[in-house]
Amino acid sequence: MRPLKNYGITCMSMGFLVEETAPVVWRGLMVMSAIEKLLRQVDWGQLDYLVIDMPPGTGDVQLSVSQNIPVTGAVIVSTPQDIALLDARKGVEMFRKVHVPVLGLVQNMSVFQCPKCKHETHIFGADGVRDLAKTLGLDVLGDVPLNVNIRETCDAGQPIVISQPQSDMAKAYLRIATEIVKRLPTPPA
Repeated sequence: MRPLKNYGITCMSMGFLVEETAPVVWRGLMVMSAIEKLLRQVDWGQLDYLVIDMPPGTGDVQLSVSQNIPVTGAVIVSTPQDIALLDARKGVEMFRKVHVPVLGLVQNMSVFQCPKCKHETHIFGADGVRDLAKTLGLDVLGDVPLNVNIRETCDAGQPIVISQPQSDMAKAYLRIATEIVKRLPTPPA
């Protein structure tokens, strides 16, 4: 299978393989088979990193990935609200249980800034991910704000780091990427 490529990023998704409106309601062997295809039957070419974006939780997808391929590290992304933090904590514990290093946590939708008056509101809570990280002995890799420009630029196919590289939002993503790379082992030469 040939992946899509844009801005130097090679991408493959289950969403590319099913009808746009079709739900993916797979479990067990179907999930493992799909993951195997995405990992081993995609012409990835030479990669610096392979990032696998998984749904929240500790289900078949997470277990299949962690048990069937060597995983260098996991990054847990969560909003700061209590209910999301429960899943984030379970994710950390699951990866620890299967001996996958947790590189840190990212606080998503950390703050909303009104585009008109610039007032900041913590819609989902203020420091939930920071508190969880402290409890679990992990680092917070960064915060991503809740901002309409992020959504609009992504929907337009122009990610914020490309379309507005000097913006605070783009810098937040770049800081997180830098923090992740710093925690990965140096690849063999």
